[in-house]
Amino acid sequence: MNSTQPIVKRQQTGQLKASLLLLFIVGSLRPVAFGQVKTDDDSLRTRTLNQVTVKGVRSTVVTALPNVHGTYLMGGKRSEVIRLSDIDANVAEKTPRLIFARIPGVFVYDMDGTGNQINVSTRGLDPHRSWENNIRQNGVITNSDMYGYPASHYSPPMESIDRVELVRGTASLQYGAQFGGMLNYVTKGADTTRRFSFETVNSVGSYGLLSTYNAIGGRVGKWTYYAYYYRRHSDGYRQNSRSEAEAQFGRLHFQATERLGVTAELGRSTYLYRIPGQLTDEMFAQDPRQATRSRNYFNPDIYIPSIKFDWQLSDRTRILWTNSAVLGNRNSVLFDRLATVPDTISRVTGQYAARQVDIDNFNSYTSELRLLHRYKLAGIAATAAGGVQLISTDLHRRQLGGGTTGTDFDLSLISPFRRDMHFRSKNIAVFLENQFLLMNRLTVSPGIRIENGKTEFRGTIDYYDPVNLPTDINHKFALLGINAQYRLNDAVKVYGGWSQSYRPVIFKDIIPTSVYERIDKNLKDAYGYNAEIGVDGRWQGLHLNVTVFDLLYRNRLGTLLLANPDGTSYIFRTNIGDSRSTGVEALLETQLFRTEKLLLSGFTSTAYNNARYINGRVSAGTENRTVAGNQVESAPRWTSRNGLTARYGIASLTLQYSYVSETFSDALNTTTPSVNGAIGPVPAYSLWDLNGSWRIRRGLSVRGSINNLLNIQYFTKRPTFYPGPGIWPSDGRSAVLTVGLTL
Repeated sequence: MNSTQPIVKRQQTGQLKASLLLLFIVGSLRPVAFGQVKTDDDSLRTRTLNQVTVKGVRSTVVTALPNVHGTYLMGGKRSEVIRLSDIDANVAEKTPRLIFARIPGVFVYDMDGTGNQINVSTRGLDPHRSWENNIRQNGVITNSDMYGYPASHYSPPMESIDRVELVRGTASLQYGAQFGGMLNYVTKGADTTRRFSFETVNSVGSYGLLSTYNAIGGRVGKWTYYAYYYRRHSDGYRQNSRSEAEAQFGRLHFQATERLGVTAELGRSTYLYRIPGQLTDEMFAQDPRQATRSRNYFNPDIYIPSIKFDWQLSDRTRILWTNSAVLGNRNSVLFDRLATVPDTISRVTGQYAARQVDIDNFNSYTSELRLLHRYKLAGIAATAAGGVQLISTDLHRRQLGGGTTGTDFDLSLISPFRRDMHFRSKNIAVFLENQFLLMNRLTVSPGIRIENGKTEFRGTIDYYDPVNLPTDINHKFALLGINAQYRLNDAVKVYGGWSQSYRPVIFKDIIPTSVYERIDKNLKDAYGYNAEIGVDGRWQGLHLNVTVFDLLYRNRLGTLLLANPDGTSYIFRTNIGDSRSTGVEALLETQLFRTEKLLLSGFTSTAYNNARYINGRVSAGTENRTVAGNQVESAPRWTSRNGLTARYGIASLTLQYSYVSETFSDALNTTTPSVNGAIGPVPAYSLWDLNGSWRIRRGLSVRGSINNLLNIQYFTKRPTFYPGPGIWPSDGRSAVLTVGLTL
């Protein structure tokens, strides 16, 4: 014991000296703000600071992703980030024209009932369930099957989303080879300053809308957790259009060490939508709210499990390993006929006709290992992002099952499926991109992505020769790209890039619908590029972002009419031509008027898009006709959304005007609608929306919406397949009130 006492005393003496020295330094520091000086005989000099209140309002909403975002390189690409808390929008019903209002060129397709699904696209691509985009939640792929059915049936509630990130197609080398770009929905996170927190968001609205969102979160030691439960009911704008939706989500994060974190997530979304059926043009003119069906239902039920390992190896190197899956079903029960065929009780049998049952089972698995490394090459600062992505999918599609004659949602069969098929894909992608910083203001980012995969189509179709059915599709690409960005000053940058992309042949493109159809055994994946150049600048409350783009889309899929040696005809599913989209996307946000309490700001988000076929032929009755020069389907020439926002204190109100020009439903650009409404033009439409928010106090807020103020009757597309060819009216005037509380 005695031998240790001198050591203890020396330690105590050293600690005392260090403490006195620290107090002396703090006490002698010159104050950084004005205030009252206090002195005591028995204390050091202190200064009591006056209270400082910092006030600020944001007049611009859209931001861009940084040059290095996680393990992604975004310099030189057009990217947009929208925080939902910064906008006045109808989040309860996921109204895309409001959520994406400040992202120019977004085309919206209303199809699956209000609030059930988001269908968006850009640059002349097909918006069907956003399937031309690489859809993600928190960086995890949610497309149901990237090679068989890339639609995103997974649909989380907007109440759960903190922000939406969109990156255009020039970044496809890193995240995947879809033409439309990456659309990432980032979920809210836990309040890490508390062990437990609670949030509830509840909405009530027109047409029987009732929804509730409830979330908990917090941090306990090294563990952080977040979970929510969501439920929504709506009777729908049209007759027979009721929907019931549910969603659950859980996240558990463990910070194993200062540099290693592990995150596990499980999300689920499902809804049951009673489909009111398509209309003819005559029916739409008479009453767009009427229904032609009462026994049709659609029901996706999707689970997204994932686990991420985020390892900061050093200050210069980071590894992110993400393993995820998309599991679940897409179910439908339909009386699948044209709008001119009524669904009525037979006088002979005294029953309805049997319905058609279709079931898709998704089994999609993805493992993606990404590495980000900062280094210097010949004195030039550089950042490399590379990795490998493995995807294995098995889409089991069963169709044309003989369903019941009942009226409820019922997947029971009275006769077996006439089509029972598997669409199995395995793919490996290796990618590398380097971002070089030149002259302190210029970044140049060349990259490459190598894709090597194969899809096998196997199964049985009772009306088709089994010998002709099997189809193999190889996916072998070496995709190149380069992006650059020059920062003129801290407020203005010029960016641009060119990147190759491809889109796999999907299941619906190769299923013969009759014995008279054949599949081209040499089908090619769609292939082309995205190119863009733009300028982004901010000056004292003004934000301007203008981009000129060019998108080449080769090997579009379609059908041709061909002849057998004996002179009989058959339909041939093959690559029918190429298309090109060129145009301008412009966003202007500006501060119009400002006082101490009042801010008046406005924005215009406008895009011009000339999307046309540059070559190609399609079958038209008894002949094949050229479509060269025709406008691409569902590609409006003009899309413009404009808003005026008034903020007074803690309240804001936004009036928005939207305009979408005419589109066509078919490649032939048919101008006279068919009697059954299956083909024809989609007229231009203009809409006014009024949305407001009021942050009553910390943790308590109110949102209100009156959508389609003038009750315009319009529609956005005539589908060629699900949910049926014809007119699908969009919603008229509606109102929603939302109250949010955080504890």
